[in-house]
Amino acid sequence: MLFFSFYILPTIITFIIIYGIIEQKEVYNIFCDGAKEGLKTMIKMFPTLIGIFLAISMFKNSGIINYLINYLIPFTKKMNIPNEIVPLMIIKPLSGSASMALATDLMTKYGVDSRIGKLAATIMSSSETTIYIISIYLGAVNIKKSGKIIIPALIADFSAMIIAILCIK
Repeated sequence: MLFFSFYILPTIITFIIIYGIIEQKEVYNIFCDGAKEGLKTMIKMFPTLIGIFLAISMFKNSGIINYLINYLIPFTKKMNIPNEIVPLMIIKPLSGSASMALATDLMTKYGVDSRIGKLAATIMSSSETTIYIISIYLGAVNIKKSGKIIIPALIADFSAMIIAILCIK
């Protein structure tokens, strides 16, 4: 398996180059045009990325998460949601790296076979960094109004989390 994964990318690149030569295309010029277009897209998305990273950092460092956790404790007790999982449920739609750090901490502290470890793993795999992804995609195509996309996407994320909590004992 290691052999396959080590050589797959060079094989694909070689195949593309050979195919381009057979089709009598200017492979290098096409590559450079694609790189220029990719750079333009990156520059267009850069302000969105900075805004997202700034907002996520402010959200994490402001203490709002602790406030939300304390506010949600009565609801989470009724739903049989462990309090340790609530920060992961809040952070996951915002930041993949922060949620990965939280999930890793939970699994290290409680074990991967514990209910909390299983919930953390399921939440990580069944939900997406919704706000980040939608912001990047919509920023790339200059769509400003995202309310009709974000609300259903967040509902889907939290539905997956709630289903995981209800199913994992």
